[in-house]
Amino acid sequence: MKNLFASILAIMSILTLLTNCEEDMDPHNNSGNNTIHSGTGIAGYEVAKENVLRAIPEEYVNAARNNLHIAYQHTSHGTHVSRGLFGLQDYKPGDQQLFGITNNNQVSNKLDFRDYALASYADAGVDAADLSRNETAFIQTTRNFLDVPENAEINVVMWSWCSISGHDVEGNYLPGMQTLIDEYGPEGSKIGSEQGQRANPVIFIFMTGHAETNNNVGSGKPKNQADTIIGYCAEKGYYCLDYYGIDTHDMDDNYWEDTGDNGNSGSYGGNFYQDWQNSHILGTDFFENKETPGGNVVYGAHNTQHITANRKAYAMWWILARIAGWDGHLEE
Repeated sequence: MKNLFASILAIMSILTLLTNCEEDMDPHNNSGNNTIHSGTGIAGYEVAKENVLRAIPEEYVNAARNNLHIAYQHTSHGTHVSRGLFGLQDYKPGDQQLFGITNNNQVSNKLDFRDYALASYADAGVDAADLSRNETAFIQTTRNFLDVPENAEINVVMWSWCSISGHDVEGNYLPGMQTLIDEYGPEGSKIGSEQGQRANPVIFIFMTGHAETNNNVGSGKPKNQADTIIGYCAEKGYYCLDYYGIDTHDMDDNYWEDTGDNGNSGSYGGNFYQDWQNSHILGTDFFENKETPGGNVVYGAHNTQHITANRKAYAMWWILARIAGWDGHLEE
């Protein structure tokens, strides 16, 4: 089964490269644009919606849940993904089965999600808690993690940013991710049956940084960094969870460039995510995020509402379904 799945992942990667669609030059200024590009792996505000989640063919959600083994490393802002994923399974009837998930504890027919998985594998004295702590530490830390036998099943790895502002995305992050893909991705130099190689290739999910209030635009700032990362992933056919795009677009796809990751925008005149939550129904329109599967109800870190983390969970499942073989096409 492992070798078959490895082969499927390799084929999928090639097909993605061949079918990648063109992206808009500025993906973060598409107010009112509700187009979903089936040939891209960029999970932004367009797909971070419950109606998109519910339209994913169930066979691919099942395939992702049963076949993917995810290692995720982050600090506080990265909790938007994990807490959203942990809460989603308790949302509506059937979600406990469809979006069932475990945290660092493999259970049959549940998504194997290993939260805070990689930092402890950093070299001595190196802080690898997230991408922002040390711009290149994630590379060797990921190697250390993937090279040990107990992590042999891992086939998806994702690292999160804290603040992306001022970091060398072009000089360190993108080349570092490409190095890991060249080594551990489909057809990677460290994938095979020889001594020192691993059987399972790994899909690496890129991430943009969270929005920062009144500080998103300019060289080295979140919007500019996000555009760089998205452009690279679109060109290469890689997967990316677009934190920035989700943070800066309200539920009607309006773009608020001055917002932070809590939906707080001066140009909007308040908090667009809080306002949306207040006008909608818990359990019908949104769900409570959880600290762990079945655990305490919490917001995503630095948030005062559930919507930011809800949306990032929807986007994450969209990516996982794509990795599991879905072409991203949604019926009209």
